[in-house]
Amino acid sequence: MALIRIPAVYMRGGTSKGVFFHTHALPADPARRDRLLLRVIGSPDPYGKQIDGMGAATSSTSKVVLISKSQRPDSDVDYLFGQVAIDAPLIDWSGNCGNLTAAVGPFAIREGLVPAGNGTAVVRIWQVNIRKRIIAHVPVRDGEVDEEGAFMLDGVAFPAAPIKIEFLDPGGMEGETAGGAMFPTGHVVDALDVPNIGHLQATLINAGNPTVFVEARTLQLKGTELQEDVNGNAEVLGRIEAIRSHAAVAMGLASSPEDATCNRPHTPKVAYVAPPRSYTASSGARVSGESMDLLARIVSMGKLHHAMTGTGAVALAVAAAIPGTIVQRTIGTPHVAGETCFGHPSGLLKVGAEAAEHAGTWTVGKVIMHRSARRLMDGWVSVPESAIS
Repeated sequence: MALIRIPAVYMRGGTSKGVFFHTHALPADPARRDRLLLRVIGSPDPYGKQIDGMGAATSSTSKVVLISKSQRPDSDVDYLFGQVAIDAPLIDWSGNCGNLTAAVGPFAIREGLVPAGNGTAVVRIWQVNIRKRIIAHVPVRDGEVDEEGAFMLDGVAFPAAPIKIEFLDPGGMEGETAGGAMFPTGHVVDALDVPNIGHLQATLINAGNPTVFVEARTLQLKGTELQEDVNGNAEVLGRIEAIRSHAAVAMGLASSPEDATCNRPHTPKVAYVAPPRSYTASSGARVSGESMDLLARIVSMGKLHHAMTGTGAVALAVAAAIPGTIVQRTIGTPHVAGETCFGHPSGLLKVGAEAAEHAGTWTVGKVIMHRSARRLMDGWVSVPESAIS
């Protein structure tokens, strides 16, 4: 059997993992490229395990990243993200992965795309999916990425060096699949009419990724749920997908709810929020309601996320800064300048947004969060030549 061997790096970024490639190492034809990447990850897998590939059968680990030297004068590298469906022959290129963004800078430095010295290396990233600039501040020592540190990220077992990520001008997105304005409907809260659910209020926002925010009680949930409380409940997941697919149409991202479900599973994502409340995290640690501004949970690729997507955190920070959104109403006061701390299934996360109002219009200059990353393995991935023929 003839095999194709492609250089690749397996990396953790934030609370996600993915296989990183140099764009030039992959087929130029998008259809052949996607067939190859699907085989690398092990999709589609009717058993839902991705045993015959690099994926690990969760939305957080079924991911690919393509990196190339940027031709833009304001950026060092171009970053294209693909969310690989587990049980379908589909790679959704419609949005970014905020968690794996943290690994882009370290990859670029280690692969010689960006020079580094001592202290902090600044990597200017052009996010191709959503056409936005991101700045990564990566700890370095003697020209190499310094991964060791005492920074603990809830959802990751071991400490590491913190990487500061700045999402510049995150509100609103360019491109035919991105969704346009920060609030594509022109409202900070919309009334959706979803069959078998009824009328509900939601904030439809483009920031980080297209995201739909609803109150937990809309879903008959508390906001303290862990994965096992939701992911085995087909009725709850069905309600969430119905909301997501109808919101996608309202945001101009899909032609019909069926189109959103079949062809755009990655975005928009649905997050639900609730007032602060104490709960036990997935690690067994007790999380105090007094330590947070609100509770938040996000559903990714049809399952409750084990922590919080990075782009979901961006969207939450932006929504927290703008009066009238579902997020801001849940908190009680807008967090225009400063951090918002929220509780997710793995613990707590702080994220900050810089927002300002001009002539009745809100803009967000940047969202800042801290993540960590680690190079897990490098070498080659192998796939049968027949996989892309």
